[in-house]
Amino acid sequence: MREIIKITIALTVSCLMAGIVVGVAYIFTAEAKKHNEHLNVQKTMFSLLGYGKDRPVPAELKMQHIYRYIIENGDAKYLGYMLPIQIGEKTGYELIVLDLAGQFVSQHSLDMGPEEAISVEDRKIALAHVIDSNASARYADAMIVAALDKKRIAYLLPSEFPGFKTFITAMLALDADFGILGLEVIEHEEDPGLGGEIEQAYFKNQFAGKSFEKLKKLKVVKEPLPDEYRKFMESEKLGKDRFSQEDIAEIEKNYKDKDIYALTGATISSVAVTNGLKRATKKFVYRIQMLDRVIASRQIPVAF
Repeated sequence: MREIIKITIALTVSCLMAGIVVGVAYIFTAEAKKHNEHLNVQKTMFSLLGYGKDRPVPAELKMQHIYRYIIENGDAKYLGYMLPIQIGEKTGYELIVLDLAGQFVSQHSLDMGPEEAISVEDRKIALAHVIDSNASARYADAMIVAALDKKRIAYLLPSEFPGFKTFITAMLALDADFGILGLEVIEHEEDPGLGGEIEQAYFKNQFAGKSFEKLKKLKVVKEPLPDEYRKFMESEKLGKDRFSQEDIAEIEKNYKDKDIYALTGATISSVAVTNGLKRATKKFVYRIQMLDRVIASRQIPVAF
């Protein structure tokens, strides 16, 4: 009987130890996965801003993240913006609460820095300390301000919108005047060889260089993509030296105000991306301009 008890205890301890080892391994693996995903997103953002092997990222470049939340308290609904704030030489965060018309409601310091802000759980904890105990906060989206010496040079918009089959995830880069710098399609389930071509340079690079005014009216046309234009958009793959500065200037002049040429056999996917980017950009411009008015009127020391 004693031997049975000993064996039972030994097996129980072994199972507990195995569970602890597996649990710890899972935690470290999950953290490593999150870290790698963050690095991949950061690499994509730098690439869209034109930085890479031949053009290193300046040490002074700061990527400042703004997180938007929907705050509900009973029947009342508000917009909560978690803004990076300059505190001496350090960057902290504050929650700016606006009503649905964009009017200032309240302002709260958050016990959180940029590293903690990356974590969904840390943001949730920080918010719980400042909003009413009866209120709830639901994450909406994020935007990233690229600042060089505290001057805004670009905005990056993580976006998700319906495709032909499921949702398409993308990253859009805008310049300081909201013109398009570039587009990266991150994830999709469009049909290979058809809608799946949205990730190819000859499609996604058509958006680069479009002004905000052009973007608002942008549509998709079912016309053959001109060969010289396709080669130009694939110039990164083909080699930049294929085009002289005069060629580049001429092509950009001829096509910057053109609409988007549809993918062959995938007009729906082409329209989905175009309309998705239009909606995302127009909403962003409205929100950032609304936020800037509040920042200016309240003299909020943002880190951008």
